[in-house]
Amino acid sequence: MAAILRTALYRTTTSPSVFLRCSATTTVHARSFSAAARRQIEAGRSHQASTALQADVHHREEGSKVGVVGEEMKGSEGPHYQDKAISDTLSSHDQHGSWTLMQPIYTKEEVDCVQVVGRTPVTTSDKIAHGLVNVLRKTFDFFARYKHYDVPADILAMKPIPIEKLRAEGKILTVNQWMTRVILLESFAGCPGMVAGTLRHLRSLRLLRRDGGWIHTMLEEAENERMHLLTFLTVAQPTWLTRVMVMAAQGVMYNILFFSYLVSPRTVHRFVGALEEEATRTYTHCISDLEKGLIPEWVDVPAPKIAIDYWRMGPESTLLDVIKAVRADEATHRFVNHSLANLDQARDFNPFALGEPSAELRGTTAEFTRAQSADFARRAQQQVVEQQQQARIEHAGQ
Repeated sequence: MAAILRTALYRTTTSPSVFLRCSATTTVHARSFSAAARRQIEAGRSHQASTALQADVHHREEGSKVGVVGEEMKGSEGPHYQDKAISDTLSSHDQHGSWTLMQPIYTKEEVDCVQVVGRTPVTTSDKIAHGLVNVLRKTFDFFARYKHYDVPADILAMKPIPIEKLRAEGKILTVNQWMTRVILLESFAGCPGMVAGTLRHLRSLRLLRRDGGWIHTMLEEAENERMHLLTFLTVAQPTWLTRVMVMAAQGVMYNILFFSYLVSPRTVHRFVGALEEEATRTYTHCISDLEKGLIPEWVDVPAPKIAIDYWRMGPESTLLDVIKAVRADEATHRFVNHSLANLDQARDFNPFALGEPSAELRGTTAEFTRAQSADFARRAQQQVVEQQQQARIEHAGQ
């Protein structure tokens, strides 16, 4: 078993490269400039900045049929392909470009299959991580006046449902309380991935070697959580008190996570996995209340444009569909972090660098063991090799 694990997960100089997911080209999008850049151009001083600001370069990019922007010369960021939509087969509402790192796309069956599952703590660090999450959860619930209450069927059968009475009794949350809870949750959840990505990035630079695919996955997680936050901010804006709480939580927790990751990255990943268990539970409760009509303000509300673009949703999608997609994302973070916590933090490859398990598996399972991660990495690598061989055969036959 040890030999198998070393073959599939350990980093060596002969290990295969980490393949990043790419987008197929379809349409060309013009480069947009900031207000400051536009003033530079209008003042005729664009030659003092990047070549991307020069009028002739911008004009040439707009007329490009191959979608290449930038030039190979001094003061340039270098030529690169403009961001494109994922596939030629996508419908018109999907043609928005790869403008974020992680772009999860789910089917209805995949978002509906997510379950509230947890991992039983085993080691001392596991128990510490879960204990901290429980303390944070109870503290947060106390100040947010949140509690899970199953509204009896006879009350749900009433026409209309006495929403205001239930809210006054503290049995269900108001729409503002839901928004406050979600905004605080997502603003905090975006920190751990950035902390892990930053520290692993610096470690890779310091040791002058590759990181085994960890950095990209961590930054994907941070970006994904930030997109959750930006999506909900299009629904409602937070109060000044919520903004203060966000700043305070970020200032404190980012630094705590930073130093904790230096000491024990495994414990931090376990902490995040436990935190995502609670996030999945919270969104499951929200979805249940919404489907029962206990959040009437959100019933049949159209999905925000940013959500349609990010999750590649249909134009008829609603806010309920968005929340289900967010829950599926949280289940993915739960699965990924618990799985990463099972690995050797210094030597193992990230098994999810070459591909991801199915959304159904991520939504219904808490983790991969280390042996399962090794097996998945080996199969993902083999699939990549077979795809490359098939591409060479097709190219040779042309």
